[in-house]
Parts: sequence; C-alpha cells; structure tokens
Amino acid sequence: MSDDLHQDLEFQDGFSVRTMIGAVFVGLVMMPGTIYLSLVAGAGLGPAAQWVTIILFTEMARRSFTTLRKQEVYILYYMAAALAMTGGPFGLMIFNQYLVQSPQAIGFGIADQIPEWIVPARTSPAITGRNLFSEAWYVPILLTTFLWIIGRATALTTGYMLFRITSDIEKLSFPLAPIAAEGATALAETTAKKETWRWNVFSVGAAIGLAFGAIYVGIPGFTGVLFSKPLQIIPIPFVDLTKSAHHLLPAALAGVSLDLGALIFGMVLPFAMVAGTFTAAVATAFIATPLLYKFGMLPHWRPGMSLIPTKIAIDFDFWMSIGIGASLCVALLGLYKVITALIFTNRDGRDKGMLTPPKGRGDMKLRWCIVVYLAASTCSILLCKFLLKDDAFPTMMVLAYALVITPAISYVSARMIGLTGAPIAFPFLREGSIILSGYRGVDIWYAPLPLADYGPMTQMFRELTLTRTKFSSLVKVELFMLPICLICSLVFWAFFWHIESIPSATYPFTAKMWPLQATYQCLFMSATTGESTWLVDSIRPSLIACGAGLGFLLLALTSVLGAPTLFFYGMIGGIGAIPNAAIPMFVGAIIGRKVFEPRYGKETWRRYTPVLAAGYACGVGLIGMLAVAFAMVAKSVSSLPF
Repeated sequence: MSDDLHQDLEFQDGFSVRTMIGAVFVGLVMMPGTIYLSLVAGAGLGPAAQWVTIILFTEMARRSFTTLRKQEVYILYYMAAALAMTGGPFGLMIFNQYLVQSPQAIGFGIADQIPEWIVPARTSPAITGRNLFSEAWYVPILLTTFLWIIGRATALTTGYMLFRITSDIEKLSFPLAPIAAEGATALAETTAKKETWRWNVFSVGAAIGLAFGAIYVGIPGFTGVLFSKPLQIIPIPFVDLTKSAHHLLPAALAGVSLDLGALIFGMVLPFAMVAGTFTAAVATAFIATPLLYKFGMLPHWRPGMSLIPTKIAIDFDFWMSIGIGASLCVALLGLYKVITALIFTNRDGRDKGMLTPPKGRGDMKLRWCIVVYLAASTCSILLCKFLLKDDAFPTMMVLAYALVITPAISYVSARMIGLTGAPIAFPFLREGSIILSGYRGVDIWYAPLPLADYGPMTQMFRELTLTRTKFSSLVKVELFMLPICLICSLVFWAFFWHIESIPSATYPFTAKMWPLQATYQCLFMSATTGESTWLVDSIRPSLIACGAGLGFLLLALTSVLGAPTLFFYGMIGGIGAIPNAAIPMFVGAIIGRKVFEPRYGKETWRRYTPVLAAGYACGVGLIGMLAVAFAMVAKSVSSLPF
C-alpha cells in the first residue's frame, strides 16, 4: 500500500495551529459580516463564510510552500459554519430588547411581564441607552453564556450517539454529507499540487455559482446600497403565483423557486427521494388542499392571501396535525428498524462488528455521552425550577421533554437526514405543549426547557468519517472556539446596536420583519395569559391519528408497487410542504438522470455531483461575501460626518 493511499484510509487529527488561526479569523472578520447581513437582508453569509475562509487559507498555504490536509480543511469548514453562520448566542438578546418595548408587547399587556433575567425592563437605561454592557444585562448575559456552553456540549455528545445508531448500526447513506467532504478534499489537493478530477469539477461548479450568484445575489446586494429599493432580476426567494392561482385552485400553494442551487442539489440527492418529495408536495398543494377547501375544512383561509399567509392558515386548519402524525409514523418505523437490527446482530454474533467503532476514529465513550446529556438536562430542569413559579411548575412536561420528546424528535430528524439529507420538522411542538401544560405566565416562554433537535449534528459526524478526520478533533476545536464565539458575538452585537437602534431604517430587514415576528410571539405568549386558545384548537388528535395512518398507508403502497423505500420517505417530507423548492429539485434530478448519467456513466456522475454542488456553493458564497463587503464599506462611509 502506497503512503498516499495509507493516509487516505487513516483517520488523522484536523486540529492544528492553522485551524486555530482560522478560528480567530472567522470570529473577527466573518462573524460581523454575518450579523450585518442578517440585520440588513435577513440572511447570514451562508456558504460564503465557509468557502471564503477555506479558499483564503488554501491560497496562503500554496504561496507558503506548505500543504493543508483535507482534515484541516474540513475543520476550517466546520469552524466557519459554527462561528459565522449563527452570529453567536447573543443575537436573541437584541431582539428581546425590541420586543420588551414594542407596541405589540405593550398592546397585549405582555411588556411588563417579561422577566428581567431575560431582558432588562423597557424603562431601564440599559435599554434606552442601547448599552449591552450595562449592569442590568449581567444576568441575561451569564444565563445565555451558560446555556450556550451546555447546549454545545449536549449537541456534540447527543449527535454522536445518534450517529452511532443511524450510521454504524442502520448504515444510512447521508446523501448530502459528501458535498462538504468532497469539497474539502478538492481544495486540499490544490495545496499539494496534485489536482485531480475533483478540482476540475469543483472549478466548473464554482464558475456556475459565480455567474448565477452575480445575478441572483450580487445585483440585489449592490443596488440595495445604491438605490432605495434593490433590483431583483430573479425574484428572491421564489415567484409567488398564489393569488393568481386561487381563481382556479383555491388555497393552493402556487409558487416556484428559480434558485439554480435547488436544481443542482436535486442532482445530488437520491432520485427516488426527490421524486417522492415532489409527488407529495405537488399533490397536497394543488389537489388535496383545494379539495379540503371545497369541503369546508379550511375555515381560516381567505381568497387573496399570498403564499406565506396561505401556508400558515392551511397548516393551522389541517396540515400541521397531519404532519405530526406522519412524523410519528417515521419515528415508529425507525425504532422498529433499530430494534430489529440489534436483535439480528446479536443472534448472528456480529454485534461487535457493527457496534464497535472503527479503530483510530477517535470515538467518544457512550457512557460519558449519556452522562453529559443527563447532566445538561438536569441543569435545565433545575434552572426552570428556580426561574419559574413553584406552585404551577409543569414537572411532568419538563421531564417528558428531557426523557422522551427530545430523544424521539432528535432520532427521527437524524434518521431523515441519513435517508433524505433533510430533517423533518415538528411544527409548534414547543408552543403547543407549553399551552397544553396549563401554566399561566409569560416567563415559561423564556425558560431553558430541555427541548431540542440534535439530529442535524449526525451529518457532521458523517462528514468527519468521509474526510477521515478524528472525532477527537471536534472536541478540541469546540473548546478552542467557545471563548472566541462568546466574546466576538457579544462585542459585535453590542457595536451594531450601539451605533443605531434595531430595528431602524439602517437595518431594513429588521424594520420590516421584526414587528411581524413580535406580533406572532406576543400572540403565542397571550395563550398562557388566558387571552387566546387558537393554537390549542389547531392540534387535533383525530387528524394526528389520520396522519399516522396515512404514513403507514403510503408505506404499504410503496411496498406493493415495488418503489424504493426512499420514495416513501420523500413523500413523508413533502406532505403539506410548499412545492417551491421541490419543483426545481425534481427538474435537476430528471436532467441528471436522463442527460448526464448516460453521458458520463452512473457511478462517475454520482462522484461528480457532490463536488459540483460544493463548487457552486463556493461561487455563490464568494459573490455574497463581495456584496456584503461593499455594503458595509458604503454604510460606514455614508455615516461619516464629512
């Protein structure tokens, strides 16, 4: 075996001095860009932060006559996502400062009930003076910091346990994981001056991303700075045809996304899964929903509604409960398959081969992962007990969150990611359970309830496996990133809030969308003050049972027709969904299957698509980063006094 092949098969540590420098760079440069863009346009840098960081460091490595291993490149990719794409933990505090003094909170009588351990009183100098470093913010900052730390630890360990189940035992494919893995490999090869087919395909994808991104992201970004209203050649995020379609198809979700990325990702995902999602989304949006309206089952929908209000109305009336039932079907199927897999391996005496992790992968001890989860859940429960009213504390609900609901929804989500590349949503689970608990008061909406979905973390462990990166690298980089993330997030959020009130005309997205978000949040909170019961009425056990029955019926039909199992899981994800993205994804899947597979060969095309998608994301990300840099410079210059 050659040395290169041996290195490709061997797990290596991705944490190094170069990745430490990368973490500091992302925290100081990429995070403020993400925060600014989220305030202006409602979106972070997305892939820009990840790919710009990687390209910068790979180019520095080439000019320094050194190399970056693919393990280091992937850790850079992971750090950029963790640090820059979220904006850190303190962004929610800035929204809370608006909420506590908003007309919505005052009108609902909620403003003075929001606890000061989450945000200072609306008359406090810390709010009126826009000072995030005031003494009144100390308790909220300390609470946020503590919850962020235990949240990262729980996500890491719980995600690992779910990965062991879904990947090591169930052998799920994780169809989107190769995108990051192949992209990291392609860029690592350039520093070693041994470009292969990966770099060629990556370059093609990057060129496509640059060209499309210049039109889709660049033109709106640049014109939004120069003019009062940005120019959109291609509508973002979709073309809304809902109002026009209601004359023929009442209550239908009519719209289509023109994002080329959806088409390319349709080539990456398994064809059966994309076809199932497309079939279910189109059937429920254009056939089932108009029929439901005809039979009087959608009382909250009104003609003339656009797509988003239509989606909200039909979800509350019907599809939300159906979706919960379909999710329960997936959970029961997954539990059955795990149990049968464990029984099968034990009977055949092959349990060691499946349950024992590969040598050198740097796996964690499962017992310590369980200890971390239990300790974090206990801390959350004790904090809730301390912060909430003792006489009405929902003990059973909080215990159910920690012991049943969080593990269940995390496993279902992880399994769907392993099968289809996308998690499954459990709409209004937190809101509905809080209302049904009978607790009265606003403080429970801000309590650190032990309810979370840790399923998405499983794909990251799959990417580590594909890049042959030791899992222990992740523990090291998380510990190193933690202080950088906390400090940079606090400083930059304080800076942007101090120079201008949020929301304001300087941050147009917040001026437009935060009042709407505040209205919805106050509406939810009013349900625990005795003002509203609309959400309770929308969760109907009969429809949940129908949703579960529909799931098992679709499974039976899939089996009878001889269709792939992924077609069934695709349909589950498409039930009641907006078909905007499903349409271009299906078009991309058809093009890949009918045009490119015959030309390049099925196996070769399967190797090409993840690298092509990674290159495309890189190209669009570079354009996005350029637009953000231009916007920040223009805003800084316009605010100067000369």
